[in-house]
Amino acid sequence: MTSLPASFERYAAEIKAELQLVLAEREAPLYDIMRYHFGWVDERGNPRQGTTGKALRPTLCLLTCEAVGGDYRRALPAAITIELVHNFSLILDDIQDDDRERRHSPTVWSIWGKPQAINVGTAMRLMANLALSRLEKCGVSMEKQLAIQHLIDEATLSLLEGQFLDISYESHFDIEVTDYLSMIEGKTAALIACSLEVGALLGTDDQEMAKHFREIGKNLGLAFQIRDDILGIWGEEEKTGKPLGSDIRHRKRTFPIVYILEKAGNRLRQELVDVYQNGEVGSDGIATVLTILESANAQFQAQKMAEKYCSKALKAIDSLALLPSVSSDLKEVAHFLIERDF
Repeated sequence: MTSLPASFERYAAEIKAELQLVLAEREAPLYDIMRYHFGWVDERGNPRQGTTGKALRPTLCLLTCEAVGGDYRRALPAAITIELVHNFSLILDDIQDDDRERRHSPTVWSIWGKPQAINVGTAMRLMANLALSRLEKCGVSMEKQLAIQHLIDEATLSLLEGQFLDISYESHFDIEVTDYLSMIEGKTAALIACSLEVGALLGTDDQEMAKHFREIGKNLGLAFQIRDDILGIWGEEEKTGKPLGSDIRHRKRTFPIVYILEKAGNRLRQELVDVYQNGEVGSDGIATVLTILESANAQFQAQKMAEKYCSKALKAIDSLALLPSVSSDLKEVAHFLIERDF
């Protein structure tokens, strides 16, 4: 199993502690559900050692802050804000996709129902705003706080725009790779790009440097999502927390599927359409689609595309005058994103 890069371990305890601090004074049941989502308690509110997320976005924010010479602790409130925004989107995503399991545990809506899950997700997005206000205690100017708030709000809107497209594409068969890339640039890459840009802004006043890191983040985000698409079809359930063919079952227009729709011959394309146009895809349909994907070498093509965007990020990292140790950390994360199996 692919292991997390060392930089993830370096910040993990402080990311968790900062998240818990943000929720510490909130005692209503609503916030216990948030704690459940993060894997800190079970559905009855008892402490547990559950499986939490990778904390990719806050880690990238803190790593970038250090990369440009800043103190990563100054960026912790912003990193937590971004993590809360991401998890707000996960709660809503599970509702929209009817997913009953995440991180090897039942999803929020599958226990408490969709109306309450919407309340929890909405509250989490507002908690993100409150978390960001803690930047004042870190000595960040009001001007910079407002600039960062704007970046995070814009990234959230891009995320929602991408999710809107993702859902709308489920009823179309004329989706091309360029449409798909536009969708994931919003749905996934925007918040990852924001993570790096915000981290850079909290470590330096160099606006051009921050823009360079935003571009690195965009390419890492595209690579991350394409690899996620591969795992959403071929990933092992015990590693990903989702059953084999999960994205096929939901008829998602992920990269391998879009590749078939645009690039494959008419016969394979029509076979795929025949399966997807009959509602939710069952076990037999999943098996048929897996055969179609294998015939067109779609997994290889998806990995090749992920590596393309990873390579762009790596070249951009090389173009910056960073300390070798810092450059090495960033490159290790980039390689992890396209090699991971969870």
